[in-house]
Amino acid sequence: MCNILFLKMLAVFIICYLNIANASAQNYPNKTVRVIVPTAPGGGADMQARLLAKVFQESMGQQFLIDNRPGASGIIGADYVAKSAADGYTLLVSTSYLATNISLFTKMPFDALKDLIPISQISYAPQFLIVHPSLPVKTLNEFIRLAKNNPNLLNAGSSGNGSANHLAVEMLQQAAGIKCTHVPYKSGAPAITALVSGEVAFTFTGGVTALPFIRMNKVRALAVSSLTPSAAMPTVPTIHSVYPGFESSNWYGLFAPTGLNSNLINKLSNEVQKALKVKDVHANLMREGAEPVGSTSQIFTSYFRQEVERYARLIKSANVKID
Repeated sequence: MCNILFLKMLAVFIICYLNIANASAQNYPNKTVRVIVPTAPGGGADMQARLLAKVFQESMGQQFLIDNRPGASGIIGADYVAKSAADGYTLLVSTSYLATNISLFTKMPFDALKDLIPISQISYAPQFLIVHPSLPVKTLNEFIRLAKNNPNLLNAGSSGNGSANHLAVEMLQQAAGIKCTHVPYKSGAPAITALVSGEVAFTFTGGVTALPFIRMNKVRALAVSSLTPSAAMPTVPTIHSVYPGFESSNWYGLFAPTGLNSNLINKLSNEVQKALKVKDVHANLMREGAEPVGSTSQIFTSYFRQEVERYARLIKSANVKID
């Protein structure tokens, strides 16, 4: 008799809980939502967060405030979100740094796989292999031939040890069997400046940084790191066409603290997918060389875990270390 009564009470509790959760999702948001961007204003994550925030404000009727908290390869901002209340009022727009940091840093103040829930992938941004115009190569094969004939002669600029473009350099060295000299800078801006001035011979960088310089003929694009040509510059061949399976990209996604109820997760995921279909948002992303994705939480979670594992293998095999 006691067991039956307990089960009935448990059923009532579950129904009440679900009703409260549903009501919470339906009423969300009823105050300002803070969107943490773990990079400085002006970068890809900042731009995409602001595009989404504008649409969210219009569709959900509340302010989505962008809060830039750069530092420590994105760790400072991500840690703040990981330790925030799981109520949907503190969100994170992050990049592939979130996946690489797990293997790059021996000590982390939070566990990205346990403390954050992936909501939706916003976009996929392949990197362009670009060289200084004085380099006597016009194709990827010519570049590889030059590198093989001159080990460690070609300097590769990057936005820092363990950055997406540094890891792309390591991937290319492994795939092609070449040796280059890595020159890390503090961020993407000085790295591209070094390339344009001829201080380094080549770099990998995303469309946001690369495309303006490519269009001004200040750098030459040899290849793109996606499996298919970039819609922003479809005539640039893929590295995959020479080294099958080669893929290196930066991606952007929306995350929340673990513990957020499933109704809010689904609501936010749906809002991202709807926002990416807005004409201006889609056009802005494509113009900057980022391809809109928009995925469910389940799909993005699987993708995120795969990225963590893929980068872990690369970082170990290339013996990449943070200064």
